[in-house]
Amino acid sequence: MDVRPAGLHHVTAIASDPQANADFYLNALGMRLVKQTVNFDDPGTYHLYYGDRAGNPGTIMTFFPWPGAPKGRIGAGQATTTSFSVPEGSLGWWQRHLASLGIAAARPTERLEEDVLTLRDPDGLAIELVASTDVHGTDPWDGGRVPVEHAIRGIRAVTLTEHDPERTTDMLSGQLGFHLVAEDGARFRFHATGAGAGVGAVVDVIADPSAQPGLVAAGTVHHIAYRAPDPRAQLSWRTALVEDGVEVTEVRDRTYFQSIYFREPGGVLLEIATDGPGFDYDEPLLELGRKLRLPPWLQPDQAQIEAALPPLKLGT
Repeated sequence: MDVRPAGLHHVTAIASDPQANADFYLNALGMRLVKQTVNFDDPGTYHLYYGDRAGNPGTIMTFFPWPGAPKGRIGAGQATTTSFSVPEGSLGWWQRHLASLGIAAARPTERLEEDVLTLRDPDGLAIELVASTDVHGTDPWDGGRVPVEHAIRGIRAVTLTEHDPERTTDMLSGQLGFHLVAEDGARFRFHATGAGAGVGAVVDVIADPSAQPGLVAAGTVHHIAYRAPDPRAQLSWRTALVEDGVEVTEVRDRTYFQSIYFREPGGVLLEIATDGPGFDYDEPLLELGRKLRLPPWLQPDQAQIEAALPPLKLGT
C-alpha cells in the first residue's frame, strides 16, 4: 500500500506559560479546547489540544506548555509556520479583532494567489491566517469570541524550512505521495493526494541555505502529524516506510489516536496518526476540554498530577 495521507491530523508545538497559551488560542484565535490532558511522557506538564467543535482531524493545534521553558529558535530543519484557513473576505475582521486585543499582525499580503495575514503567538510561534474558499468539511467553533462567519476552519498548511530541500521534496513526492503544485522563488508547494484530501493538505517547503539551524523549545513546532484513516492503513504505511529504509517508531497509544514517528531528511519530526478513536472517546462532545483527562495508566495518580499542575482558567 502506498503512503498517501489525506492531509494533516495535527501540529504540536512548545509553549511556556499554559495560561497565556490558552488565552491566545481560545480568545484571540477563537478555537475550542477539545482536550485537556498531560504529556504522557511527562505527566507534570499539560498537553492542550485546540480545534473545531468536535476536534476533527486537520483542525488540531496542540501544545506542551512547560512553565519557564527557554525560548527556541525558528530555523532550518523545522516546521517554521502553521497556517490556518479562514473564510474569504475575513482578514479585515481579523485585523480589527487582533488590534483590539493588542496583538500585532502584519498587513495582509498576497502569496500564490492567496491573501495571508501573519502574526505570532505569545511565545513567538509563527502563525498565518489564509483567506480560502476551500471546502474543509469541518465544524467551526461558535462558542468563543470569534463569530462563526469568520472562524478558523482548520489548518491550511505547514511550512518547512530547509538548508537543502531536495531530499525533503523527494520524500514528499515519493514516499509520502504528495504532488508538487506550484513554485514561487524558493518556495515549493505540495498537495496531499490521499483519499478525501482537503483540510491540511498543503505543505510548503522553503529553501534557505543561510538559515540558522532551528532549536526546538518554546515558540517552535515540535512535530507535525499526518492522517491515517485507520490502524490497518497505518501499519501498512509503517511497513512501506521501513522497507524504504526510514527509521520509524513502533505504534504508540495516544488514547485519542495511534501514532508512529519518523524524521524527514531535513530533520523535521513527522507523525502519522489515526483518525480515531477521537476526542469524545472519554468525555461527551459537549464537555470536551472542560476537565483534565488522563489515560488509564495515569488515572490512579490523578489527584497528585492535578495538584502539581498550574491552575488553568478557561473562561472567555
